[in-house]
Amino acid sequence: MRETSIEVAGRTEDDAIQTALRKIGLDRDEVSVEIVERAKAGFLGIGATPAIVKVTYMTDAPEEIVPEPAPVKSVKKAVKSEKAPAAAPTVAASGANGPAADRAQQFLEGLFVQMGTAATVSVREEGGNLRIELEGSSMGQLIGRRGETLDAISHLTSYVVNRGADKRTRISVDAENYRKKREDALIRLAHKTAEKAVRYKKNMGLEPMNSYERHVIHTALQNMENVTTYSTGAEPNRRVFVAFNRTAKPSSGGGASSVSSSGSSPSSDSNSSPSASSHREWA
Repeated sequence: MRETSIEVAGRTEDDAIQTALRKIGLDRDEVSVEIVERAKAGFLGIGATPAIVKVTYMTDAPEEIVPEPAPVKSVKKAVKSEKAPAAAPTVAASGANGPAADRAQQFLEGLFVQMGTAATVSVREEGGNLRIELEGSSMGQLIGRRGETLDAISHLTSYVVNRGADKRTRISVDAENYRKKREDALIRLAHKTAEKAVRYKKNMGLEPMNSYERHVIHTALQNMENVTTYSTGAEPNRRVFVAFNRTAKPSSGGGASSVSSSGSSPSSDSNSSPSASSHREWA
């Protein structure tokens, strides 16, 4: 897979983002958004300029031919698994009831056998998408630090299922309900950090997160008064900042975060000093 991006213009940032998502056929949590130029209303419509956003996402590289063992090798390295048990691992599956589900099931079965990991794979279709639940005694290995290995497994499964397919199937892989637990923990972290930002009237930087986790933080705080959120930095070290903003109003839109009405980057905390030019991604 390779990273690619498109720039799209729209009347507002939200309009531009939604247009881009329709063009590439992806959901908001599957992409990273950078605001290149903010919309300007002008005076009585004169001098108005559209918003321009840059949407970055992962796509299949048609020129690449990926050998079957490659995904197994990359995930084995990520999990740094211990020696495989002497007995052959148990891999079971249920609910595979379509071509996409069958392909996902077969891929995961082979993957876990090669990794020497005993796992039960439950695949079910929901509205054309696949929800895959993993169960077993070695789920900590498959989840990895902050879900990084689970994300890698999900991306690889998505690649295998969607490669050459006419219609994209969204894949969700979870283990021991990790996704829900992680989301709940992020929401608690967001509110705790926002309370500190308001109490001390300063910006609070969070640890680097992937695009989905940043989206959870932005969404959790989008309607909180006196708080605004923004992201800065480059992947994989992109971070969310929660900033005090006494003029901020609860957002009435459906965007991923509220943005300072002044259009400039809030003052930074003592641990970081993002410049105005870095205040570009709003979700």
